[in-house]
Amino acid sequence: MLTAAYVGDRTIEVAEADPVPPAPGEVQVEVAYVGICGTDLHILHGAMDARVSLPAVIGHEMSGTVAALGAGVTGWSVGDRVTVMPLDWDGTCPACRAGHQHVCQHLNFVGIDSPGALQGRWNVRADLLVPLPAGLSLQHAALVEPVAVAVHDVRRSELAAGDFGVVLGGGPIGALIALVAADAGAQVLVSEPDAGRRALLGGLGLRTFDPAAADLAAHVEAWTGGAGADVVFEVSGAAPAVAAATAVARVRGTIVVVAIHPNPQPVDLKQVFWRELRILGARVYERIDFERAVELLDAAVVPAGALITEVVPLAEVADAFSTLESGQAMKVLVTVQEQTR
Repeated sequence: MLTAAYVGDRTIEVAEADPVPPAPGEVQVEVAYVGICGTDLHILHGAMDARVSLPAVIGHEMSGTVAALGAGVTGWSVGDRVTVMPLDWDGTCPACRAGHQHVCQHLNFVGIDSPGALQGRWNVRADLLVPLPAGLSLQHAALVEPVAVAVHDVRRSELAAGDFGVVLGGGPIGALIALVAADAGAQVLVSEPDAGRRALLGGLGLRTFDPAAADLAAHVEAWTGGAGADVVFEVSGAAPAVAAATAVARVRGTIVVVAIHPNPQPVDLKQVFWRELRILGARVYERIDFERAVELLDAAVVPAGALITEVVPLAEVADAFSTLESGQAMKVLVTVQEQTR
């Protein structure tokens, strides 16, 4: 089988390897598709070298079929179509004991902290598997993980039908948050400077705004009848968006921090105080978010086909990273079982 591993120095190497039989309690998955995301780019750029063990087989957005069962595994059969919720918690830390296992204080994020899906056969613990419905294609099912992120973000925000939601950043996760929020009955505006992304989002029926062309706060004020947004999702990771978040939120509005900010950002705490704003972090997902993501993709509420920019064979995985790095792609998938285009 082929594997793709980050070996440091902004380099991904593809090599042949022999599959290893699954250990007791594990399932071997024949990986079909893997999505490349911003976290994978951070790894490639060396920003997570202190966390990954080289060479690191990465990848955590995936779909596939069960190929073999380890000893003691029940409830699964060879040929079952699955995805993986890549969170392995210890169950003993204070966060886990409080019921917040998904943000375990010693979390093993599979595909980052331990080997991931960019390989032909992947051994994972059976309890991490999530079943896929027969009608959902494996290509579209590779988006379950990022859709689960969006479901968790919207659920954590407590956004309700009829609320005004502003999404700052129209990249892959921003687009998915907007689609999930719209499905929940909210009125949604996506602020995104890239014209290509705005065109794609507009084609999906979403309202968009160019923050480089006009004042976002004034636009939101007019759109909401002077109230401001009930919920603001900061997805871009950019300092201007952080400043905009407090400017567009209504009195007692909610700001959800979705983006990973590697460096501290200035926040207008006067606005937080003046408007009694609530600031929430939203990280990864829980099992119910994964299951809801499967439902949304299966029902085509999330139009996966419109969001997939390119599908690249594993042998040419470096091209997938280059496409995503260009900033012009929405979702780039790697097809693991095909060797060439």
